[in-house]
Amino acid sequence: MPLSPRLAKIVDALPLRPDMRVLEIGCGPGATARAVAARLDTGHILAIDRSAKAIEQARAGSVHEIASGRMSVRQSTIEDFTLAPGEAPFDLVFAVRVGALDGRHPEAGREAMRRVAAALAPGGRLFIDGGDPLRELPV
Repeated sequence: MPLSPRLAKIVDALPLRPDMRVLEIGCGPGATARAVAARLDTGHILAIDRSAKAIEQARAGSVHEIASGRMSVRQSTIEDFTLAPGEAPFDLVFAVRVGALDGRHPEAGREAMRRVAAALAPGGRLFIDGGDPLRELPV
């Protein structure tokens, strides 16, 4: 399924490099994560979502990307997210329409920002929707 023009604009705006480790928060059925994975050579995107159904859809629709090693999926909220043992930190984190990061849920937002900071590599960056089309949040 092709990306909507809005999501395509967001993917185009991400400062991706082919070797990056990327975390998408709130991946839904995985269309945006697949578009990012297509731009990665030796990099990897981990797509997380709180919904078991969304993760099931993302996994089912991303068989090729997952098999290639460029993508993985995990059920988690950002407020509960931690790096798995031995998992490398991320160079870039992004989220589209995630209430914990866009100000709709301030308490969850504080915990989400702590979790993002702990998952980022030195110099890593966080982007959310709401800019033109993205805005960078300081971590």
